[in-house]
Amino acid sequence: MTQGSSLSRFRRVLDPVVRRLGFLLVAGAIILAGESRGVRAETITVTHWGGQFYGVPYAVAMEKGFFKKNGVDVTGILTAAGGGTAVRNTLAGGIPFGEVSLAAAVQAINSGQKLIIIGAGSWSVADQMWLVKKDSPLHTIKDLFGKQVAYTAPGSVSNMLILMALKANGMTPQQVKLVPAGDLGANISAVGSGAVDAGFSDELIIAQNKELVRPLFMVRDVLDPRMMQTVMITTAEYAKSHADIIKGLVNSRREGLAYTLDHPDEAADITAKAYNNPHTDLFRDHIRELIKENYWSDGRLDYPAMNHMVEGLQITGQIKGDVDWPKYVDTSYLPADLRPTQ
Repeated sequence: MTQGSSLSRFRRVLDPVVRRLGFLLVAGAIILAGESRGVRAETITVTHWGGQFYGVPYAVAMEKGFFKKNGVDVTGILTAAGGGTAVRNTLAGGIPFGEVSLAAAVQAINSGQKLIIIGAGSWSVADQMWLVKKDSPLHTIKDLFGKQVAYTAPGSVSNMLILMALKANGMTPQQVKLVPAGDLGANISAVGSGAVDAGFSDELIIAQNKELVRPLFMVRDVLDPRMMQTVMITTAEYAKSHADIIKGLVNSRREGLAYTLDHPDEAADITAKAYNNPHTDLFRDHIRELIKENYWSDGRLDYPAMNHMVEGLQITGQIKGDVDWPKYVDTSYLPADLRPTQ
């Protein structure tokens, strides 16, 4: 066989392979290009999703397509009972982004977690309360002396609030028995069963269960309600490598909040559906009240409100002195008009 015929035979064998390989490479390139242009379905974390109202802007953003418009398709929200659980869920989510309690975020960062606070969530506690059975003999916070008092989870907003409320009324944590009961549903169940004397709640829970329970005290009646309840967090590494996604999430939440403020009843209906709750009338009333209380931040941070919440950590001795916020916060992922001016 001549060299020419051998080369010709080799080409006849090789050409289909090359063409097939070329097809696969082109097809793969098309798929990759499509993925880079499209949006990828992901999950994020919002503390007490389905129970409390930190999640309203996110529910609206999902329903109205704001996430997709901003380049990230959030199709699911992971929930948590508060505190460190929310931080852990954030790290386990499809995107390591979550709205968690400020106290939990500070504690996680202090423990060495490479997290950053990138923006504000809820900056009022005006609707928070502790409830008791309707026929309970307790009527004021001072009646809690020697009683079992439930909150959600260690390091959570409710943990901080009960400590601060007790202190404001001349009481110490040692004078009551504090019990981490879980989410709001678990708190009201603990009260209803008699496992605890009082439990953490909000106005919506009271409205849905007014035949069974009543408020013992409103936080706004014993403390300044302007406190940073929740903040948006992510990991420093993820934010650096996926800045567009983080900015897209922040912008989507902002747009969800703006839509809520302009269309409160529709936002209430969207949230009730997302929370699988049939009480749309109560959701409408509650969201209108929260708007009056200026409950949600558009993302901008309020350092005095953050320091106010940190007082709870100081009371427990979990931190000493003030928080050096520049070591915890990176506002570069906020829109320019929400960043603090120098």
